[in-house]
Amino acid sequence: MSFRNKIFIIVLIILAFLAGYLFSLKGNKRAGPEGQANLEATAEMASPAQTTPSPLPAAPVVTPVVPEEHKKIERPSFPQFQKGMTYVTWDRVAYGKGFSDLSMSKLSAMGCQYIAIVTTWYQTDYNSTEIKAGAYTPTDESLTHAIEQAHNLGLKVMLKPHLDLVKSGYWRGEVQFNNDTDWEAWFKSYGNFIVHYAALAEKENVELLCIGVELTTPATYKGELWDKYVISEARKVFTGPLTYAANWNEEYQNITFWDKLDYAGLDAYFPLSDKEKPTLDDLREGWKKYIPEIEAWQKKINKPVILTEVGYKSSTGAAKTPWEHQLGREVDLQLQSDCYTAMLEAFWDKPWFYGMYWWYWGTNERMGGSTDRGFNIQNKPASDVVKLWYSKTK
Repeated sequence: MSFRNKIFIIVLIILAFLAGYLFSLKGNKRAGPEGQANLEATAEMASPAQTTPSPLPAAPVVTPVVPEEHKKIERPSFPQFQKGMTYVTWDRVAYGKGFSDLSMSKLSAMGCQYIAIVTTWYQTDYNSTEIKAGAYTPTDESLTHAIEQAHNLGLKVMLKPHLDLVKSGYWRGEVQFNNDTDWEAWFKSYGNFIVHYAALAEKENVELLCIGVELTTPATYKGELWDKYVISEARKVFTGPLTYAANWNEEYQNITFWDKLDYAGLDAYFPLSDKEKPTLDDLREGWKKYIPEIEAWQKKINKPVILTEVGYKSSTGAAKTPWEHQLGREVDLQLQSDCYTAMLEAFWDKPWFYGMYWWYWGTNERMGGSTDRGFNIQNKPASDVVKLWYSKTK
């Protein structure tokens, strides 16, 4: 073989090697973050997740499309007993999907008559004055679909906007400011948030609107600003009844604007027992401390009371700190069921009690199950407790 031929072969080998290397780089780039995001999106559609991700920068809210032939629904007489369930997602479009329609359809079979549909907006920190939709806020289009689907199933709707903080370590009840200027700015932003959903609720014939959830400091220290920026503004666009979801701690007894609302809402995460595995009798005993306090409060404000949120994890310790999302060490389906039973026994026959919304039911019908330790009651015995009690006449 001549020297020239040897050089030619060597050059061909080098060119082939370089071509292979460049092709491999192209393949690796396609398998990077963009490709991974597509895989995760595909997995999300195949089996929709129901965890609470960290909010991302604000995403645009889609204007709801309402058919011209949309039929008006006459609101029920006030007050009405509400056999409810909280329906929630932290996904922009899940409410508009077929799997959500299927999951929601299970609620009618359980005897639910009301559904609290949650949507969440965000502020960055406890002292931020700007409240806005985030990347995990349901679009108005998907929210509208969920409301219409609920009505198609014969379910009445409470629209329940939530506010959460992006910064970890703080809770919505700790929102506070050092001066009146910032308080005014926050309430203006918060009022715009609520009015946005009040208008959507009116357009979609929603039966009940919740104007706030567990905002302990703003609710107890700045009561006068609630009517100015929130309640009166919401009533300008929403003609149905209003409620507020007060936390079980010192909040519900120290709110001064109950007279401006129609229902008094209580998020009833009262600690019922120090035991990891209390008996049903222990739980019944636990409620005996709180019922007289709640009755005294109700007598003072003279409003029908609904439990705007109540629920228990299906794990040990669920009755010790019911408000915590930290899961117990062991699955305990019986404890969750017993907690549901004890609450229903304690409240059901009270003349001032007008219903409850359990936390929670998700958009994926396959959620929950015998190995799940969380609040969700899908595919768990607690759902049978709800079905039994919701078959009763109040």
